[in-house]
Amino acid sequence: MSGALIRHPLLLAGVLFTMLAGCGAGTQVTRVHAVPDAADAPYRNILAVALFDSFDNSRELERAIAAELEARGVEAVPSTSHRNTLTPKTRQSLVEIVGKTGADAVLVIHLASVDADFKVKTMNPQSTYNIRPTWYYNLWSVELTEYVEPKALEIDNRLVLATELYSVQRRDLVWAIESRFEIVEGIDFLWDRKAFGQQASSITKHLVRDGLVAK
Repeated sequence: MSGALIRHPLLLAGVLFTMLAGCGAGTQVTRVHAVPDAADAPYRNILAVALFDSFDNSRELERAIAAELEARGVEAVPSTSHRNTLTPKTRQSLVEIVGKTGADAVLVIHLASVDADFKVKTMNPQSTYNIRPTWYYNLWSVELTEYVEPKALEIDNRLVLATELYSVQRRDLVWAIESRFEIVEGIDFLWDRKAFGQQASSITKHLVRDGLVAK
C-alpha cells in the first residue's frame, strides 16, 4: 500500500511523554487501554495531534476533533495550527507546541493498519442523438455520438485508527482506543469530511464516557 496514505515517521504510543521527561462506513471502537481513575481528569485543555503523511488529512481530523471538544466546553487546539508541512515531527517541535498551548493532555491519532482492495470502475458514457427524416416514408436517419470517460480506479480502504491520550502532569499514557472503519475513495487518497466528522464524534463520545473530558 502506498505510503501516501498511511506511513508516519513518528509513532507516539509510549514515546511522547518520554520525550517530555528527558508525535465510510460506521465506526467500530474497541478500547485498548484505559486508566479511569486518572487523578488529573477530566482534562480541560487538549492538544490534538494527528500523525498522517498527508498534512491535509492531519489538519482536517484535528480540526474536527477540536470542534467536537469545544462544543462540549473543552478547550482544544489542533497541532497543525502551530506547525506546517515543513515542521519536523520531532521531540522538540512537539514539546514546543505543548508549551505554547498550555495543554494538560495530548490526544494522539495515527493509522495503526490499513487493508485495501482495488478495482477498476467503468464510468457511465454520455450519448447524443441526431435524428433526421429521409426521403423515404417512415424511415429516419439516426446519428449516435458517444463520449466515453476513462476508467477510474476505486479503493476500498479498511482502516484501524489508534487514538491515545497522554496526561501532561503524569507524563504517561492514560487512555487508548482503536477505531475500525471503512472508506471507499478514488485514487487521490483524500478522506471526505464525513469520515473526519464520524471519527471525531466517536472519539469524543468515548472520551466523555470514560470521564476524561467534561460531559
